[in-house]
Amino acid sequence: MIQKYTRRMACIARTSLRLGVAGSQRATLPCGVVAILLSFSVGECDDWPRFRGKNGDGISSLQGVPVQWTEDDYEWKVDLPGVGHSSPVLWGELLFVASGQDDGTRMLLCLNAITGETLWSQTVQLDPEPHVSDRNSYGSSTPLVDGERIYIAFADKERYLFSAYNHEGQPVWSEDLGPFNSMHGQGHSPILHGEMVILANDQSGPSFVIALNRQTGEEVWRSPRADRRAAYSTPMVLAVEGQKPQLICVSGATGITGLDLETGAERWGSGELPMRAVASPVYGDGVLLASCGKGGRGHHMVAVEPSFDVTTKQPNIRWTRTQSLPYVPSPIISDGILYLWADEGIVLSVDLKTGETIDRVRVGGNYYSSPIMIDHKLYCPADDGQIAVVATAPKLKVLGKSPLGDHIHSTPAVGNGRVYFRGFHTLACLKAH
Repeated sequence: MIQKYTRRMACIARTSLRLGVAGSQRATLPCGVVAILLSFSVGECDDWPRFRGKNGDGISSLQGVPVQWTEDDYEWKVDLPGVGHSSPVLWGELLFVASGQDDGTRMLLCLNAITGETLWSQTVQLDPEPHVSDRNSYGSSTPLVDGERIYIAFADKERYLFSAYNHEGQPVWSEDLGPFNSMHGQGHSPILHGEMVILANDQSGPSFVIALNRQTGEEVWRSPRADRRAAYSTPMVLAVEGQKPQLICVSGATGITGLDLETGAERWGSGELPMRAVASPVYGDGVLLASCGKGGRGHHMVAVEPSFDVTTKQPNIRWTRTQSLPYVPSPIISDGILYLWADEGIVLSVDLKTGETIDRVRVGGNYYSSPIMIDHKLYCPADDGQIAVVATAPKLKVLGKSPLGDHIHSTPAVGNGRVYFRGFHTLACLKAH
């Protein structure tokens, strides 16, 4: 009982510090509790603030998550309005997710992450678009959350709305970024860096990366981009010791680019990729990776070193790969090994230094979600709602498949000692033992 209480108070204290709560509103901890809190891992109540967690690496240290379960084993499962492929994001005991309805209504939902109770919802009315891919939805953009606000992007052909709400659901600001053009619809997810929220707007028309002040919505900088086909890759911030932090963005038209986080100026670029980029970039052991593809398959992956020639502004390409690649699912890097979950249900481990295959296992199924790694095991939902778990060591091995009871195109989230799976119409919570 004492453990449960102190973990809860640790979360309250941490959230209070992040929010800058002062005076009578600050959480008051009993004598001695502060010292006890230091003995608990922050992983007990870690947030999952953006697509694939902190900086998008998709890795959680949570232990005790089952590798196989039934629908009766979920702590709770609730119906959500409309249809959506947005991943959940978490801040303490608050969970946020997007959804959409056939009439063009877009929704941002806030739920209690412990009970599944809906706390509030906000709607934006945009036009329905008959041309949106049947693999997409009007609620495919994963929100971003910090200690004060939630940020979400929704678009139709005429308007691209980037908006902020506070944790109580009250609107704070909303900016119209202009028309949006793509045969597949919108699905870009924002990220946070310091006082800026950043969104990559790579579409089949005038494209750019934009940074807004998270407090006011005022534009800080805008970096124009070459355009070709809409790309859906979520950027990441790369902070390498001895180098100035930079923003890493990926699209087919630009390839991998490194942008100055203060100005948005492009510092270097790998050159265009041959096809559409959907998966997000990953970094490990001095290597940045990005891929592209078409027709449900990945066709080209490039590994570059983020240092670059100051004359040509091009990075050193370490290796390229053209076989057994993901198109939509984003990779994971852990302990010097690259893990690829291909759309058609083949999982590979790859030597990060050479790009050569180490091991492979056929899981089966079709995948639009990205895998996450929990306690060195890969968890990834298939389109049919079966969630596959694959061991990574000593060899790749399928440990089990478990049902959600709903189709899934979204990536799981982890927080509060739980894993959250979002289906087309449902949200389910699986508690670690």
